[in-house]
Amino acid sequence: MALLQNILDFLVQRPVLLLILMGLPLLLLAWLGKVYPQRRMLVLVAVPAFWSLLSVVFEPMAYLSLALLVMLLLIGFVDLFSIPRAERLEVTRTSGSVASLGKPHDVSIELINQSQKVNQVNLRDDLPDEFEATPNEFASFTGKRSKTRFTYSINSHARGSFRLQRVHAKVSSRFKLWAAFYKLPCESTISVYPDMKQIAEYDLLARTNRLSQTGVRRVRKIGQDNEFERLRDYTKDDNYKHIDWRTTARRRKLTVKDFQSSQSQRIIFMVDCARMMTGQSDNLSMLDHAFNAMLMLSYIALKQGDSVGLLNFSDQIHNFTPPRSGIGHINRLLHASFDQEARYVEARYDKAFLYAKQRCSKRSLVVLITNVIDEINAHQIMQYTSNLTGQHLPLCLLLKDHDLFDMVDDYDPEHSGKNAVYEAAAAVTIVNWRREVLTEMKHRGVLALEAFPENMTAQLINQYLEIKARHLL
Repeated sequence: MALLQNILDFLVQRPVLLLILMGLPLLLLAWLGKVYPQRRMLVLVAVPAFWSLLSVVFEPMAYLSLALLVMLLLIGFVDLFSIPRAERLEVTRTSGSVASLGKPHDVSIELINQSQKVNQVNLRDDLPDEFEATPNEFASFTGKRSKTRFTYSINSHARGSFRLQRVHAKVSSRFKLWAAFYKLPCESTISVYPDMKQIAEYDLLARTNRLSQTGVRRVRKIGQDNEFERLRDYTKDDNYKHIDWRTTARRRKLTVKDFQSSQSQRIIFMVDCARMMTGQSDNLSMLDHAFNAMLMLSYIALKQGDSVGLLNFSDQIHNFTPPRSGIGHINRLLHASFDQEARYVEARYDKAFLYAKQRCSKRSLVVLITNVIDEINAHQIMQYTSNLTGQHLPLCLLLKDHDLFDMVDDYDPEHSGKNAVYEAAAAVTIVNWRREVLTEMKHRGVLALEAFPENMTAQLINQYLEIKARHLL
């Protein structure tokens, strides 16, 4: 008893040491068990801590603060055991393995509580920086031996294969004095491909004759190009003029005729993956927009019966997908493009065109998607595309950078500063030079376009449909 009294007297005379002893259990729990005090616990501990400081003036406050501290520690110790161990919690993630770039992708997380304790749990999925989650955190109470499901949507701003390894969980104690932070293992892989949902949207608009909403024009075909292909069952939105009434009467089922345009033609896409394709537009890089447009036109061409190939290059050849027909070929084009990234290197057009020439001898529509702001690259593009005109039909699509063209469109001499004058003048010079490049390419027999990244899909499709209608291939 005398020893205890001596200890109390010793602590009373040293309030700073008493404060350290109050915080020591909290530090040990945080270091050993990854369990941290909540705000409520800190507020409660602050009361005896404040009283211990008053003991300098009024000595009995030290005994009162010490007694209160012991009581709070006992309550906190009991509340600490209301947190389930990490081994008693299990999470499973359910999601499609394939997502579209820039499109919402649903993910579901199921939390299984195998303990006999009821707690509030906050969950946050361990997503890469390229993903945005809506919502990004969940809060819910879990009952004894219960399952709780959380659903959210992710949106990726980069293509590629991403591995999700864990789910972060914050588990509060019953009285919310403590919180444990767990990293619950949960592995899954999501591959982000170029925008595939645009294909389904295109099909829907095509069936309902509303393609004009996407900027696709109706092109009047020159000459007869409506050879009979096959008979098939009538589907919704088919044209009544295509119903074969004689076959319908014989089969007692509505039957329509399918017609084909010029088939067995080839399209070779050459996509620049070098530094000029790193610019951003609508939270996507120019290269992302290029692949979206490539896939959309590839799908349309494959449905027309054409063959489609793909060559990705920068300072070297990344990959080459030989041209093939059939709608199933779209999967090969997807796999060849989903993990490609724009690199900060100079594009080697000489290597790309030489590689394509060695592997594509049959006359094809060669579509080069790139960007250019300097004379050296422009000269190479004009040289190599014009060399194709005898054997192939070259089409060059130059992407427009918003930062460059906005300097021209947004310039206001009354409200812009002095530097804006020089920036606008430099931008006008580059824009006019690009138009001269396009004009020169057209004079050499090259089909040339320029478009903003978000508008390139419609313009590319319109150019393809015009080529087909005019039988340029």
